[in-house]
Formats: sequence, structure tokens, C-alpha cells
Amino acid sequence: GLKCPGLHSFSPDKPGGILMMDLKEENPRALELRISRGFNLASFNPHGISTFIDRDDTVYLFVVNHPEFKNTVEIFKFEEEENSLLHLKTIKHELLPSVNDIIAVGPAHFYATNDHYFSDPFLKYLETYLNLHWANVVYYSPNEVKVVAEGFDAANGINISPDKKYIYVADILAHEIHVLEKHPNMNLTQLKVLKLDTLVDNLSIDPSSGDILVGCHPNGQKLFIYDPNNPPSSEVLRIQNILSEKPTVTTVYANNGSVLQGSSVASVYDRKLLIGTLYHRALYCEL
Repeated sequence: GLKCPGLHSFSPDKPGGILMMDLKEENPRALELRISRGFNLASFNPHGISTFIDRDDTVYLFVVNHPEFKNTVEIFKFEEEENSLLHLKTIKHELLPSVNDIIAVGPAHFYATNDHYFSDPFLKYLETYLNLHWANVVYYSPNEVKVVAEGFDAANGINISPDKKYIYVADILAHEIHVLEKHPNMNLTQLKVLKLDTLVDNLSIDPSSGDILVGCHPNGQKLFIYDPNNPPSSEVLRIQNILSEKPTVTTVYANNGSVLQGSSVASVYDRKLLIGTLYHRALYCEL
């Protein structure tokens, strides 16, 4: 339920929510999770999302939130018996002015992308217009917060390789995926850039193969100038062997907007594919 200035919304008055699907079920259904009291649900405006499972099997859920178009990261604990989320803390920081996506690497530790350097809407517009390449990636922990990669047009989706050695960042306006090596001090250095001919939004990892699944926008203009008679199309790519000299890029799903509008993320588990969108519905597919 992301609300964003200049972005279409099918339910502008309904606050965002967190839904869960169990893909092990024969006919999985989306279930909205209850969120603990004391958390401001009325202004909940969720964006990027990530989970971290601790050694004691505690599941932490990290959510990028834009209450009243500000920027916070919320940390919840997932309580499986009650299908609910216990809110633990809200994180705000000057190095997190325009957070888009997040990948958790500890119970209160994460990498986050800033899709703009500024938080002010006019300065964001100016930054894009002037093509400043000031977007970045920030590492956050309770002890240290620092910029670990910069120079992006608009850093968007972020994820981590199964062996935890590499961080992947989608630069949506540059049509690129950056592969960054992660060091023991949590700094990142760039290894390679994969150019694609579409706007790359969010990245997810196939847990069985390590392949990257990318939710993409073949035509970005249609996202922002919404026309129900000519809606934004959808595209999902699979990237195999991204570290090799010639990664394999295949189209998993494509639609002109007649079924699914504005695909922004795709997640796969055991030959089941879930595709999410910027403001439309989600699509469940069996591969």
C-alpha cells in the first residue's frame, strides 16, 4: 500500500499493511498480519522489506516506512503462533534521507538504498533533472552508520548473495544491476555492472539456485502518467551466474498491463512465483 507523491493509488485512504503467504500450502492465500499496539498504523506507508532469522530462530522483519512522507526503518519481531508483528524500534538517521529498499544482515543491522540524496521533494526532482548520481547505499548498525557505496542514478532494490559475500543493487534509472563485494568491516567495493534494457526495480534471490529475480518496468513513463486504457506493463527477469563473464538473462514473465500493471518485485520458492507491483495487485504463478 505504498503512497508516494506523483504515484497513482487505487486505495489512497487505506493505510499500508503487511501480508504473508505460505507457499508450502496447496492453495496459498494472502493473510494480513496484526501489528502490535503502540505502533502508528494510520500513517503506515511501507516500501522495502527484509527478514533476518537469528541463531535462536527469532524472525525479525525490517520495513522501510514513509509516515507522512518521512523516512524511517521499522523493526518488528514475527510471532508465528499469533500471526502477528511486535514492533521493536523505529530508526531515523540523517544518512537515510530517501530510503527505498533494505537488506537485513543482523537483528538491528542492515544495508539500505537511498534513491535520492535529498529528502525534500523539489530537491529530489532537481537532483533527477540534473542527473547528479548522488544516490547511495548505507550500512546501519547500532554502533556505526556509514555510506558504503555511492554514485548511483537512483539506487533501488538491494539483496545479498546466498553465501553472504556479495551485495546486489539495482540502479533503476541507469537500467543496471551492480555487484558489490562485502568486506568484514561491512564496506563494499564494486566488482561489476550488468546493463539491461529495462528499468530494474527490486531484486530477490531464488533460495535453491542463487539466481536473481528482478521486477522490471519496460516503460517507466506509464507508471507516473497513469492511464487505465494504456496501463504500465510488467516484466520479470531471471539472472543466472551474475559473477560470470556472460550472465544468462531470461524473461520469466511479461504482460502488457492487461493482467498485471507495474511489476516491481518477484519472489520464487519451490517452483512457485509471486509477483508484486507498485500499486496494482499481486500475481501468483506456478512455474
